[in-house]
Amino acid sequence: MRTLISSAFISLDGVVDSPGGEPGYRNAGWTFKGVEFLPEAFDIKGREQREATAMLLGRTSYEAFSAVWPGMEDFAGYKVMPKYVVSTTLGADDLVTNWGETTILRSLDEVAALKETRGGPIIVHGSASLNQALSDAGLIDRYHLIVFPLLLGAGKRLFSTTDKDTQKLKLVEHETYGNGLQKNVFDVVH
Repeated sequence: MRTLISSAFISLDGVVDSPGGEPGYRNAGWTFKGVEFLPEAFDIKGREQREATAMLLGRTSYEAFSAVWPGMEDFAGYKVMPKYVVSTTLGADDLVTNWGETTILRSLDEVAALKETRGGPIIVHGSASLNQALSDAGLIDRYHLIVFPLLLGAGKRLFSTTDKDTQKLKLVEHETYGNGLQKNVFDVVH
């Protein structure tokens, strides 16, 4: 079974909305405003590209990332990696042609089936709504969280507010940086 890893920049109050400056959110770009850049705090991002063997995205994140990431040297590892987009509305004509093989999945059942295939870890970037659905369905195996010392209030959250049974996590890696960021890696206890 493949490991499904959710990777997120997250505020202390759980917001993941528009960390890179995407339009439409009042605090857009919060990961780069007023937080000193320390390269070591983002080392896990390079590790994710080296270790992941596929990427899973929701439609909105796919549309945002596919417009920018194919030409960025920082994300070159993702260019050749197979991508899977969970969407009920995207069609083959909506996919970009310069970002490697992309497959559209129509349901969480198809995500569960993908996890049953041979291969290494699958990484999820962005995709707040997809992350919530994956978590609620018990499909996420690990969280890579870079926690920013910010309270953003409103905005898309990584975790849903669904009334469900307790989901236990095990902290397997943690580091704190001089700029206040924290790296927290949690395995989901299944």
